[in-house]
Amino acid sequence: MGHRLTIGWLYSDLMNIYGDRGNIQTLIQRARWRGLEVRVLELGKGASEGIETVDVFFFGGGQDKEQELVYDDLLETKAIHLANAMQRGAAFLAVCGGYQLLGHYYQTAQGERLPGIGLLDVRTVAGGKRCIGDVVIESDAELGLQPRTLVGFENHSGRTYLGDGVRPLGRVRRGNGNNGEDGSEGAVSGNIFGTYLHGSLLPKNPHLTDLILSRALNRELEPLDDSLELAAHNWIKDRELSGSRRA
Repeated sequence: MGHRLTIGWLYSDLMNIYGDRGNIQTLIQRARWRGLEVRVLELGKGASEGIETVDVFFFGGGQDKEQELVYDDLLETKAIHLANAMQRGAAFLAVCGGYQLLGHYYQTAQGERLPGIGLLDVRTVAGGKRCIGDVVIESDAELGLQPRTLVGFENHSGRTYLGDGVRPLGRVRRGNGNNGEDGSEGAVSGNIFGTYLHGSLLPKNPHLTDLILSRALNRELEPLDDSLELAAHNWIKDRELSGSRRA
């Protein structure tokens, strides 16, 4: 009997920049290649129907204006459902703005603290300079990823700092990562993965995609032929680490 995977896409109309839609497409395709029936719920403002059936949530990035538009709705109509989903073992991938909003707060340049929903033990403060460019990280060894590297693209001004309750997704080999200071990138706590990596992240990192899917389904996945995806991954990694970029 086939298994169904339900993907919950938070604010697909507002929090969807820098190719983040590709993360949804990758989750869908890699699940279908394994014979799973896939359903996508687009959970926009006010929409929570079916949220209790979601196996994996995706929360993408947005411009400041878009984040302001979803902020109240996230606190008022989604927070309790997402906390319940975390408790039952659903997986989360949150990128950039979504990553920040899963933390404790975002502090603006004017000093105002905007509370997040606190699913991740992280805090973010506004920085004076944007962090922009390609990123290569060495993933946390406890994740067991092969290869260890992850590649992506960052474009953020927030500086995120990890609390004791999380581990970094990885250590920066090229780029700025969470804050440009401590060498960390992203955060992992249980089945929640937060990161600043856009670009989109999952097509170039099939090993991370499968880790998230396996966490969402609570079972091991049969391997796929990832030679094409890993060739793209390695090309980007080697280019960035060697410092040789195309003009």
